[in-house]
Amino acid sequence: MEVAALFAVTLLLGALIILVALAVGRRKEEIREEIEQAAEFAGSVGKVPASKKPKQEKQRSRKDKASQHTFSHQLLAASLKSHSANVTCLDFSSNGKYLASCADDRTVRIWSTKDFLDREHKCLRANVDLDYATLVRFSPDSRAFITWLANGDTIRIIKMVKKEDGTLTFKAASEDFPQKHKAPILNIGIAETGKFIMSASIDTSIHIWDLKGDVLASINTNQITNSYAAVSPCGRFVASCGFTPDVKVWEVCFGKGGEFKEVARAFDLKGHSAGVHAFAFSNDSSRMVTVSKDGTWKLWDTDVEYKKQQDPRLLRTVPCVSSEGSRVALSPDGRVVAVSDGCNVAMYSAATGQLEEELHGVHSEEINDLRFDINGRFLACSGDKAIRVFHNAPGYRAAIRDMQDMLKKAQNEAMKQRLQQQISEAQRSLDTVLAAPLD
Repeated sequence: MEVAALFAVTLLLGALIILVALAVGRRKEEIREEIEQAAEFAGSVGKVPASKKPKQEKQRSRKDKASQHTFSHQLLAASLKSHSANVTCLDFSSNGKYLASCADDRTVRIWSTKDFLDREHKCLRANVDLDYATLVRFSPDSRAFITWLANGDTIRIIKMVKKEDGTLTFKAASEDFPQKHKAPILNIGIAETGKFIMSASIDTSIHIWDLKGDVLASINTNQITNSYAAVSPCGRFVASCGFTPDVKVWEVCFGKGGEFKEVARAFDLKGHSAGVHAFAFSNDSSRMVTVSKDGTWKLWDTDVEYKKQQDPRLLRTVPCVSSEGSRVALSPDGRVVAVSDGCNVAMYSAATGQLEEELHGVHSEEINDLRFDINGRFLACSGDKAIRVFHNAPGYRAAIRDMQDMLKKAQNEAMKQRLQQQISEAQRSLDTVLAAPLD
């Protein structure tokens, strides 16, 4: 009897031991799976040991993501920060009052340039319904803008409508433009004459549209790939650059009655030894600047009689640091050249080629847009969620130098007094900018 009882107890203990072993084994397997899942989640962090490290890394990752890139510089006039996603495009209105920006957050923001020097930077928000805009351009009258829709692969016109209380609201056109491009878009633009809209993609295609969404003409740039394209500020020309070491410029021609006639080749900018990253015009289109893979920027005199086969004249070649995606801007008066390289911006005197300002680490990501305002007071750029706006100090210096040269040659007393007054005002403005404390 005792032997039987002992045998039963032994069996019971054995069963318990087996159950415990199975439970422990199952738990070990669950722990192993949890560790593997945590390691997969935190893959960029590295291998995760069996500890509480996954949770710590997750918390640290969230903290890092929340922190914003900080930047300060003596010439920084404003950091505009209302977007909740990376800004992809900027455009100043031709009346000088507004700056438009678009981002992956499905909004276009309209900023007032007169608020740039204030502590608060208010903006109006235009929602992009069922899509988001990657490009934005103001209409010539500054009462509307066009956007490129990322998902729709097309152009949408949005009007800025004044309400009875004086505030602005936004109304999209009833229909978007038809889809025509077969490759990712590079840029869009509206002629200052209001006669046409341009769109360009990376596959060498450029389309010229009327304002109703009909294609007037299509251009094959024959540059293997396009890297940049734009409409000139005067509204007469469309230009493109790409894999080949030149910039091609066409004139979009209209008849006296306003009817479209043709797109005719105007002139080329030839002189670089490698592909051209980007280019920019002065406000009157009499100057152009190009930046190339060959490590230089070039300034050109484009005020030529191209219909008589007169070629643009190369004015200056300046060594610079550039990379794939570099952008270049030319101040409206043609006095200052700005070149982006990654997260950095360099500002040069167009007259001498001298490097005047270096702005390092402006954004946490590569700069994707760079442009001067219509008055040449500010240089704006984008690359992350913030828009950086800089005082154009090199522009003030260049204007002062030019006016001092004019003063030496002036023979009329009234002219001398006027120049002296303008020099004093420009110097005061420059002194104010340089004396401003860093934020």
